[in-house]
Formats: sequence, C-alpha cells, structure tokens
Amino acid sequence: MKKMLLVYILLIAAFALYVLRFEYTSQANSSWENRGLRGDIGETYIMITFQSGLEYWKSPLKGFEDAADTLGVTVEYRGATRYDAKEQTTVIEQAIARKPAGIAISAIDPQSLIPAINKAIEADIPVILFDADAPDSQAYSFLGTDNYKSGVTAADKMAELLGREGEVAVLTLPGQQNHEERTKGFRDTIQERYPSMKVVEIADGHGDAVISREETVRMMKAHPQLAGIFVTEATGGAGVGEAVQNAGEGHGLQIISFDTNKVTLDMIKNGTISATIAQGTWNMGYWSLQYLFHLHHQLTVPAPSSSRENAPLPVMVDTGISVVTRSNVDDYYAK
Repeated sequence: MKKMLLVYILLIAAFALYVLRFEYTSQANSSWENRGLRGDIGETYIMITFQSGLEYWKSPLKGFEDAADTLGVTVEYRGATRYDAKEQTTVIEQAIARKPAGIAISAIDPQSLIPAINKAIEADIPVILFDADAPDSQAYSFLGTDNYKSGVTAADKMAELLGREGEVAVLTLPGQQNHEERTKGFRDTIQERYPSMKVVEIADGHGDAVISREETVRMMKAHPQLAGIFVTEATGGAGVGEAVQNAGEGHGLQIISFDTNKVTLDMIKNGTISATIAQGTWNMGYWSLQYLFHLHHQLTVPAPSSSRENAPLPVMVDTGISVVTRSNVDDYYAK
C-alpha cells in the first residue's frame, strides 16, 4: 500500500512539473509573440577586434549596432590596440569576467586565442567568430569571407589586367588564417590557370604601410620584371601604392588590394591601385549579433561542444565579396 502511495505521489509530482514547464514555455513563447524578438537594454554583447583603431572595423561595428537597435539590446566595442595576440587574449578574458550575453570576435591568430574562446564557452557565454576564424575553437559559428575564393577572384582579375602573362608577387600577413587562405587561393589559381604567369615572391607586410612600402621597393629591385602585386589587406595596399607613386614613370605595377577604406578608394580613383576586393563587412557584424541573441535566449538548441555535425547554427557563413574598380568606386565611399 505504501509503495502504491509512493508511486502516486511521484506521478502527481511529475505531472505538476510537466504542467509548470508547459506554462513557462507557453508564457515564453507568448512573450516573444507579443513583443517580437526584443531583448533588454541591460543585455550587453561585446565585439572584440585587433588593431581596434582601423577604419576597416567601422562597417562590421555598424552592422553590430544596427542589429542592437533592431533587438533592443546594448553593444560595446573592445579590441587590442596593436597587432598582438596576447593583448587580444587579455581583452577577451576581461570581457569574460563581465559575463556579457555574448561575444563576437575577430581572431588575430587561429591557435593562440583558442583557450580564451573556449573559456568563454565553458562560462556559458556564446561566442561567434567573424572576419578571421579560429576553426579549432568551440565557437558556434564563423561569419566571414570565403578567403580562398577571394584569392581566386584576385588572381583572375590580375590575369585580366596583365593579359594572362607576367611576374607577380603577394604581400600578406603570414600566420593569420584569413590572409594565408587569400594567398593560397591566389597562388594556386596562377599556377593552375595561367601558365605564362608566375608568383615570384610572397612577402610579409606586417599590416603596416611603411613596411609594405619598403618591401615593395625591395621586390621591385629584386624582380625587375615584376608586373603586379596582390596585397591581402588594406593598410599594406596603401603602402604598395605609395611605393609605386614614389617610383614615378616607368615603374607602373598592377595592384590589387583588399577592403575599401578611403585611402584605397582614393588610390583606385586616381589609378594607382587597379582594383580591391570588398568584403560583406556590415553583414558580418549584423548577423553575428543576431546569432548571439538567438543563442543567449536559447531560441536555437545548442549541440554538444564536441560535435559540430548537428550545430545549432551554420558553422560557416560566407558573407560575400565584390570587385571594386575605377568604374564603380564611387559606390563604395561611406555615405
């Protein structure tokens, strides 16, 4: 008799828990239906970059802020002031200590930031990566450019500019995954599609205009037949452009740069830079916050961190590119 009574009590308790859970879920669903996807002003999401003063970050930050306006939440912008993985790790750890609703990170280095990214995940803080990935981390998703494909596009454009023949070089940032993928896409395409073209050197511009200018001068001397340079980031592109301008007549190079800061666009307009690859940077910021919001509010079902096969979000989202030349450059200036 006592056993039967115990069974009845357990059944009643289980039913009560079910009813409470159903009512809670119904209230939550009703709340979303009544107010739409709106958070709370005290709900804070943080965007973290490196070289935080770069003009490049203005567009993804604008997307992040626009999404915040749509969702009714608060966002903050933080970043390493220099090109320094240790500094960015410190910034991430400081953000974790504040327990934000989510963090969007552009990873300066695909390996050294993994412990900090995983630490955030373990603290139940959703992390989305954008622009520069750390694929071995536990971050839920990466939103950014298909960098290999961008390199392929740059190689095809360079071949078009040079009539499919000539010596070319690459100025890049070794060790950063997105730049290495752009370089590989460019080099592979030249080797596979254009037998009369040759990549004679891949140099390190350190993401610095002065160093990139000096490296360009050195490469022009080392390779007198050099006809084109692909630069995988905008600051270096400006340095290459300055080197060509300073060299004067008879030292023209076809330059393909990356991104759309004002200096790059001005150099396209005056003919110094032939083309640049524009990324979908606003999309990176906007959808990073949308993804973080959905994760924070459990509007998607997180998969175990050890498995990405049934991930709650797309593991990789290509935010697209376009080629900017003198014919369409005016469309890319900030309005």
